[in-house]
Amino acid sequence: MANDMSNPIADELRKAPEVALFSHISPDGDCLGSMLALGLALKRIGKRVKLYNPDEIPHNLDFLPGVQEVQKDLPESLPQTLCFVDCTDLQRTNLVADQFPENVVILNVDHHISNHNFGTLNWVDPKASASGEIIMALIEELGVPLDHDIATNLYTALVTDTGSFQYSNTTAKTHLLAAKLMDAGIDLLQIHHLIFDQKPLAQVKLLSKGLSELELYSEGRLAVITLHQEDFEETGAKENLSEGVINNARCIEGVEVAVLFKEIEKQKIRIGLRSNLWFNVNELAARFGGGGHKRAAGCTMEVSLEEARKSVIRTIEEELSIGRGH
Repeated sequence: MANDMSNPIADELRKAPEVALFSHISPDGDCLGSMLALGLALKRIGKRVKLYNPDEIPHNLDFLPGVQEVQKDLPESLPQTLCFVDCTDLQRTNLVADQFPENVVILNVDHHISNHNFGTLNWVDPKASASGEIIMALIEELGVPLDHDIATNLYTALVTDTGSFQYSNTTAKTHLLAAKLMDAGIDLLQIHHLIFDQKPLAQVKLLSKGLSELELYSEGRLAVITLHQEDFEETGAKENLSEGVINNARCIEGVEVAVLFKEIEKQKIRIGLRSNLWFNVNELAARFGGGGHKRAAGCTMEVSLEEARKSVIRTIEEELSIGRGH
């Protein structure tokens, strides 16, 4: 859905007295920053707003304005208007349609190419560097000016999903929007410091566990890190502290594809996928029921860690053997 289709979503939000906002499991800076920015904007125009995410807030994002209002559990009844931010499908929120009220209006705002367009109204723009870009346009449609708190959330969305403006999804527009957010008075140094420079000891110990099992395949073009359930237990690290571990595999010289296997339970494996120059990890993730972007994607497999590793590694090796021209 392009900009000329944004009015229906803005109109729906204007007329709704109450809105529930949702973001995806294993929350990151884009889904949280985007959801919080929209939530603050809706409150500015007098709406009652509820914010939901099923997982723990990552430690490096607990500074975001409004984050203390994010709830894990749903109430007995939800409002008629539900807005999903940065979610490719309902599974990414651990929700099913049976939990929604009759005649519900579902608003779907996202930038993933793998989005299922599951909303009553959809604004999905794969060309946007982050969902934060779309939310920024939506907030402008609502006529809400950028203030410090809204801008802080939106900048966090942009800076995290672009890898500090280093990833291939970064565009000239992304930089222009970041400049607008800086003009709104954000504390640039503080945001970067809190997001990127502060790590709990448990996170460093978890990284050490992962790096101790780093493996290379396909003549060094595939790097794999595996985190066992015991690794989380022994280090005291929760799953959200695994954020960024995969980048230590992706940055190895000669690596095209990096994979992080996380054993959440004995039959539940979350898999992160990254690539550098040409490998489409979104297509790979789709084979295993997931999705994302060409250079960053993921999936969840309800099999043993051994089965997940064997299946995913074999598939990637086959694709790498065919090569870039495939």
